[in-house]
Amino acid sequence: MVRLKKWFINEYRQSSILLRSIPAAVVSLFVVSVVCMNLLANKTLLQLDWIALDGGILISWLSFMCMDIITKHFGPGASNRISILAASINVLTCLIFFVASIIPSNAGDYGAFNGIFGGTWFILLGSTVAFLASAVINNMLNFIIGRGFKKNPDGKLAYAMRTYVSTFIGQFLDNFIFSVIVFVFFAPIFWDGFHWTVLQCAMCALTGAVAELIMEVLFSPIGYRIVTRWKANSVGKEYLEFVKGEGDR
Repeated sequence: MVRLKKWFINEYRQSSILLRSIPAAVVSLFVVSVVCMNLLANKTLLQLDWIALDGGILISWLSFMCMDIITKHFGPGASNRISILAASINVLTCLIFFVASIIPSNAGDYGAFNGIFGGTWFILLGSTVAFLASAVINNMLNFIIGRGFKKNPDGKLAYAMRTYVSTFIGQFLDNFIFSVIVFVFFAPIFWDGFHWTVLQCAMCALTGAVAELIMEVLFSPIGYRIVTRWKANSVGKEYLEFVKGEGDR
């Protein structure tokens, strides 16, 4: 019990230092992208015999880019903590949207509004499970690949490889886990038989991963400049020193 209490106190302190160390713009973009990704996932953009795509593909790349930036500078543990924070805020946002959708109004017909913002519980479940699982894998892969570049770990090649590989695998798992949970298990039950096949889920995951990898390639120079500037300006020095001190004990 004492050890658990000590762990909670240390975790709270470390998370508090982290939140005031990461620039607000990156955290804000990350959280907004996670919330929007959950909303956009309600719409299927394309459905063929061999592939299906949902709207979340339009913005999920931004979530992974933010995770890659945080992992590079602050480490995978920090990125995992911010991912949990983003997922928690997303759940809270969905709850507020749901409450707003069930409150009756005589000012007009809000059926469309209620249908979109009221959300669907299994979409929230699927997106949360898929996001957290893929986030942990993405962050660890990013970190492990980065450690493989001994000579120039802060170079452009190292940053590109760690972000490209981790993003592709993380995005594939995110898309696949979400699609299977929502469109294979729950959709046939609650959406009058509408469903995706496992092949459609796999192709959706693969196509989405490729599309989001392309976005990562396009925007990774921005991410690289951000982490380079952070290092030059000693951004997050308090958190990095705290983590180093904990590791030295």
